[in-house]
Amino acid sequence: MIVLFTDFGLAGPYTGQVNAVLQQVAPAVPVIQLFADAPARQPKPAAYLLAAYAAWFPAGTVLLCVVDPGVGGERRALIVEAGGRTYVGPDNGLFELVLRRGAATRCWEIAWRPARLSASFHGRDLFAPVAARLARGEPPSAMARETAPVRLADWPDDLAEIVYTDHYGNALTGLRGECLATTARLACGARQIAHAATFSAVPPGEAFWYVNANGLVEIAVNCGRADRDLGLAIGRELAILP
Repeated sequence: MIVLFTDFGLAGPYTGQVNAVLQQVAPAVPVIQLFADAPARQPKPAAYLLAAYAAWFPAGTVLLCVVDPGVGGERRALIVEAGGRTYVGPDNGLFELVLRRGAATRCWEIAWRPARLSASFHGRDLFAPVAARLARGEPPSAMARETAPVRLADWPDDLAEIVYTDHYGNALTGLRGECLATTARLACGARQIAHAATFSAVPPGEAFWYVNANGLVEIAVNCGRADRDLGLAIGRELAILP
């Protein structure tokens, strides 16, 4: 299967055009729309989100990942193998966490170019056809040369920031649940937020943190919106208190 992880949105033509290319090049391969609202133009928070959610998919999955504010510039186009999955996208840090956490990692710089390559839509013109060809069974060596990706050692293994807010207003962090004891509190400004295992464990209107179904620490308000009620936007830093 091909899994889409992009900041293209569902409104407008971008996601639809990418899907059209995938359908043309690999019509027999199912396409899963995972994120069309990854953190816009922000590879760093997107990298933590990608690492958590990609782990849910089986080995052999091809993930087409485009959060690419440097499109048209000097950043390279990559194929990455990590943990049995294959990723296609820009060399801008988006794959830092999957490379750091994945087993048997390899990386290739995409050398192939289509007959027509726009300066501003490599997701459609370059990354989508490459992902489709990989999902169809072509090896990376058919379109790329092995290389070493840019690494960002200064990025922490777990990021104490908001990396995404979902449809319900819940605020996902870049922290894996295994990193926090249930006695820990998260501080955003003067407010301290305690742990609860489920929404039903706290009364309506109360804020809490829990470990979501994909292993990330998430802040929520029962019957409310953490993004609005607590002022939690992408990039908001959190303090961890014992």
